Amino acid sequence: MDTVTHALSGALLAMALAPRAARPGALSRRARIAAGAAAAAFPDSDFALRAADTLTYLNLHQGVTHSLILMPVWAWLLALLFAQAARPHYRWPAFYGIAVLGIAIHIGGDVVTAYGTQLLAPFSGTRFSWPLLFLIDPYVTAILVAGLVLGGVWPQRRLASLAFVALAAYLGLTLILLQRAIAVGDDFARNHQLQGAVSHALPQPLSPFHWLILVEHGEGYRLARVNLARNPNDHRGEASGFLVRMADGYTSVAGAAWSYYSRFGTNPAEMMLARNIFEHMAFAPFRRFARFLVLDHVESRASGSCVWFSDLRFSLPELPPSFRYGLCRSSGQTEWRLARLPGAFGID
Repeated sequence: MDTVTHALSGALLAMALAPRAARPGALSRRARIAAGAAAAAFPDSDFALRAADTLTYLNLHQGVTHSLILMPVWAWLLALLFAQAARPHYRWPAFYGIAVLGIAIHIGGDVVTAYGTQLLAPFSGTRFSWPLLFLIDPYVTAILVAGLVLGGVWPQRRLASLAFVALAAYLGLTLILLQRAIAVGDDFARNHQLQGAVSHALPQPLSPFHWLILVEHGEGYRLARVNLARNPNDHRGEASGFLVRMADGYTSVAGAAWSYYSRFGTNPAEMMLARNIFEHMAFAPFRRFARFLVLDHVESRASGSCVWFSDLRFSLPELPPSFRYGLCRSSGQTEWRLARLPGAFGID
């Protein structure tokens, strides 16, 4: 989830839990909201890892700053920092509880995306994910903003709490849609007699009804982009705007176009090379990060060659895949080196 939405969630939580009558030494309503927003934004401070390189960031992002184990420590440090900024009005214990809640709601907001959050860092790098929301969800952001506005206008009516009821309902809807999308994949596997296939569904941008469905079977994936609410007879005509064209990439379930992606490609002349690159030690950092890894393409030029892989989690209609990595070597050299292909955005 994007950092702005995280900050809004922390501010709204602080507002919703604000006591009607502040005790002596307790935070003011404004201080609570500011501290909640800052604490909820804090875990994304690991964005600084980009200064090292993109792959280091990809592997360590949503790691120690998103850890449930380290959450009490981060909350204490933030409480000290907030108290220092607010002295002599408040001491650090006044900020500690809201700092814990802000970090906790950030972690929860990331767990329900497909990226994966290292809840047990630094003792385990296992990523936990319950893919209900795309990384940027305007509906979640709108609900949070509405809650903050209503809670600010009528602070005594506890209207901010209603926003969390709306969020719970929205997550319930996306859970139902996730199950429907997986069922679409299961039906495809059953109809095509793909024994042992496993279906996955990932939320997509622009609408909660947009899903990327992956049917994993052997060393490949069948992929379809569907709009679970789209009528098979809905013909939109010639799409013009970028967002319209992107949305049009998600078809009805009945009209789904299933594509095949192989982990090592389908060209026999390239498959052995792709396997060797996949298992190469220099490729290990990207192999560790990627979840649905497939061969993107092989480049062969007079100056050298490259073998590129991509993660199907980061493929969208109308855009080149994000986070493509591979190994390259120049002509006459035997050593492969890790390389990155820029995506549609500067940070990918």
